[in-house]
Amino acid sequence: MGIISRETRDVDCLDPQIPDDILVAAEHFSNENTKFNLAKKWINNGPDSLKKDLDSGWYLRTQVIFNGRAILFRTLSRIDLLKSKLFAYCDRDLDFQDCLKMKPRIEELNECYKWVAERDGNPGWLKNVENHFNQIKKELGYGK
Repeated sequence: MGIISRETRDVDCLDPQIPDDILVAAEHFSNENTKFNLAKKWINNGPDSLKKDLDSGWYLRTQVIFNGRAILFRTLSRIDLLKSKLFAYCDRDLDFQDCLKMKPRIEELNECYKWVAERDGNPGWLKNVENHFNQIKKELGYGK
């Protein structure tokens, strides 16, 4: 997508559930092609629970990112991907640089804030989200 320049070591698949024979083949590929520096389970359904949290119609908003001879990869829409990255940042301090590289507009951050704020019922969650979003805004030059 040209958003980030760092290499990824895996592909997180939300849908469909990856069949066991594909998982085995992917692991063999990783073992035989070490030059790619892929994780052993480089294709996985790790974040598939995100499907229940994304706004309805998320799949219809996906975009083709790779269309090869044997496989087609789609990615979340920009806003859905941004929401998932911002949630990861607030929840586990992951993906901060990815959030910055996406250069969200202030309107996008405001839209994402409400969604991320609703993801956790922990009493300290809202303050945590506010602090993390303020850090993103500061880094992007939006104040705070």
